[in-house]
Amino acid sequence: MTQQELTILNLGQSLDDLANLDPRGYGVCKILYKASREYTGKPLCMNAAMKLASTLKEGDFVYIMTGFVLRPFKHAETDGIISSILLCRALVKAFGIKPIVICPKENLKAVENLAACVGLHLFSNFEELREIPVSMGVVVFTKDVNEALKQADEILAAAAPKAVISIECPGANENGVYHNATGLDVTELEAKQDILFEKAQKMGVLNIAIGDLGNEMGMGTIAPQLEKYIPYAGRGRCRCGCEGGLAVKTKTDNIITATVSDWGCYSMIAALAFLVGDIDVMHTSDLEKEAVVTACRSGMIDMYGWQIPSIDGFGLEINMPIVALMREMVVQAIRHKDTCKTWFEKVEELKFFGE
Repeated sequence: MTQQELTILNLGQSLDDLANLDPRGYGVCKILYKASREYTGKPLCMNAAMKLASTLKEGDFVYIMTGFVLRPFKHAETDGIISSILLCRALVKAFGIKPIVICPKENLKAVENLAACVGLHLFSNFEELREIPVSMGVVVFTKDVNEALKQADEILAAAAPKAVISIECPGANENGVYHNATGLDVTELEAKQDILFEKAQKMGVLNIAIGDLGNEMGMGTIAPQLEKYIPYAGRGRCRCGCEGGLAVKTKTDNIITATVSDWGCYSMIAALAFLVGDIDVMHTSDLEKEAVVTACRSGMIDMYGWQIPSIDGFGLEINMPIVALMREMVVQAIRHKDTCKTWFEKVEELKFFGE
C-alpha cells in the first residue's frame, strides 16, 4: 500500500465517521452504514469522490437531484437542498462542470437564493448554462407519474449527464408509493425523480445516491438491511396500508449513508477537495451558516416543521463544527503529505493495513 492509498483509506474513513456521528443516539446511521460499507468495500465518501474525479471534465453536465416535501406542511425540508447547492459550487470549482439541480417546485426559491449565496449564476435555459462560466442550472420536475417519463427523456436529450447524484431525494417502494420517515404516504407531494435517475443509470451514467433512512432514492441497494432493522421499512410495516414499507426499490451503484444526508454530501465534497488538492473546493463553516440561514429564509423547513436554521433537528452549533472538522482534516492531509513521508513508510512496513 502506498502513502497515497493509505491516506485515501484513513482520511476517507474519518470523513465517513464524522458524517455518521449519532447525536440522537438512536443508531439508525449505524444500521445503514454497516450495510453500505460492506457493499462498497471502502469508505463511502472517498469511493464516490474518486468516481467523480476520474469521470468529470470541464463542461460536463451533472444532475443533482433533491427535494423532499414534508407533510402536513407541504414545504420542502432543508436537508438535501443545502448540500446540493454547495456540491454545485464544489464541482464547478474542482472541474468546471455544469451542474443542474433537479427538484420539486417547492425548492425553487431556495435554489435561486442559494445559488447567489454560493456565487453561481443560475439558468433554467441549458444553452445559456453552456455559454456562461461559473453557473448552474435548475429544472423543476413533475409530480405526475404519467408525465415523468416524457420529461426525463426531454432532459436527457437536452443535456446528457456524465453523472447523476441524488441527495435526500424521495423514492418509491415496489408498489410505487413514496413514504415519509414515519411510514405515511406522501406520493402526491413528491416529484417522481426516480424515473429520471433510473433512466440515466440504465444508460451507464455514473450514479451516486445519498440518504439517511431508507425512503430516499438509491437506498434499495441495502434493502435487506432496511427491511430487517429500520422501523416502517419492511413489507407490510408502513402505516399507509400499501403493504410495501418505506424501503425504496431504486438502487444505486455508489451509496453514501449518513446521520444527515447533507453530512454525507459534505464528506464527499471534503474527499473531492483532497483528491484535487484544493481546500477551497470544500466550503467553510461560515458559508455553511449562510447557506442554512438562506435555506430557511427561503421557505425550507426543519425535519420537525420549524422554519429555523436547522437540518434534521441539528442547528448551526453542530453543522458548522462538522464542516470545520472535515475541512481541517483535508488541510492536515494535504499539508503533511511530505513532512510525514518517513512516518508513512514505517507504518506501511508493518502491514497493519494490508499489502
